[in-house]
Amino acid sequence: MNINLTLIGQSITFALFVWFCMKYIWPPVMGALEARRKEIADGLAAAERGQHEQELAEKRAVEHIKDAKGQASDIITQAQKRASEIVEEAKGDAKTEADRIVTGANAEIEQETNRAREQLRQEVVTLAIAGAEKVLKREVDKDAHASTLNDLATQL
Repeated sequence: MNINLTLIGQSITFALFVWFCMKYIWPPVMGALEARRKEIADGLAAAERGQHEQELAEKRAVEHIKDAKGQASDIITQAQKRASEIVEEAKGDAKTEADRIVTGANAEIEQETNRAREQLRQEVVTLAIAGAEKVLKREVDKDAHASTLNDLATQL
C-alpha cells in the first residue's frame, strides 16, 4: 500500500466526515447552543428585572410603612384629643351635677332654716303667752315684771 493512496483515502473520508458533520450534526448542535445562550440571556435579564422590581417593592414597602406610622400617629393624636374632650365633658357634667346638688342642698338648708325659725316663732309665741299669763296673774310690780322678763329671755 502506498502512503499516498492511504493519505488521499483518509483525506476523502475526513472531508466526507466534515461535510456530514456540517450538514447534519453541526446545525442541531449550534441550534442547541444558541437556544441555551438565549435561555441564559433571558434568565439574566429576568433576574435583573426581578432585582429591579424587588428594589421598587422595598421602596414601596418603606413608603407604606411610613404612611402607616403617620396614620397611626394621627389616630393616636385623635384618640388623645377625644380622651381629653371626654374628660372635659365629664368634668363639665360633674360640675353641673355638683352645682345642682349644692343648689338642692342650699334649698333644703333654707327650708330647714325656715322650719326652725317658724318653730322658734311658735315657741316664742307660746313662751310670750305663758309669760304674759304669769305677768297678768301676779300683781303689777315693775321688779316682778323684770324678773319674769329675765326668766323669759333666758328661756329663749
